[in-house]
Amino acid sequence: MSDANPLERVDALLDDVLPPPRVRQQLRLAAGLTQQEVAEAVGVKRLAVARWELGQVHPRRPHRAVYMHLLKRLAERFPEAAELHEGTPTPALDSRGSG
Repeated sequence: MSDANPLERVDALLDDVLPPPRVRQQLRLAAGLTQQEVAEAVGVKRLAVARWELGQVHPRRPHRAVYMHLLKRLAERFPEAAELHEGTPTPALDSRGSG
């Protein structure tokens, strides 16, 4: 276990929560980015980004940290896109693994 303060460990867990898949897509679109551009920045294939945005899989380390950093920066720049709009369908998650 880490020597970090227990509160810091809790914060680290909470900071590791991804937004819903639909919000991930909304943030990317608000920035005018393609899935390919996000994939290249994160270091994965475009299909991985597509599957993350559909909620089929979740990114794994080390790509998860990079993707989360991108999403946080986009949410700061486009706060309206970070909100999940009522009535907007969110794809269901399944248990097929991670991308």
